[in-house]
Amino acid sequence: MLIASHVWVAALIRRAELEGASATVARRGDDRAGAVLVKVWNSSERRARVWSEAFGPDGDRLWVQPMESELEGEVDDWIRRQIGYDPDLWVVEVEDRQGRHFLTEKVG
Repeated sequence: MLIASHVWVAALIRRAELEGASATVARRGDDRAGAVLVKVWNSSERRARVWSEAFGPDGDRLWVQPMESELEGEVDDWIRRQIGYDPDLWVVEVEDRQGRHFLTEKVG
């Protein structure tokens, strides 16, 4: 991430709230350089997805969806395992009737 994590997270939450969604920091990571997971709960489909920053084949940063499930607990378990690997990790939870992630960066 090119800007401090806490600034990026605040901007994501603001974008979600401006569009009528609910967003919150579920886990605070390193303020400056913590990686971010975005968990999205689609309340109309009752489905959870996680978005994670990655690098594409061309070396550019993009967001990918490594986990998806109708069982929110499975997604939460996957997130807990990721935190075990990276204790500086941020987790932002978005709840939206349309399942939007509000990421403005490239999504793969």
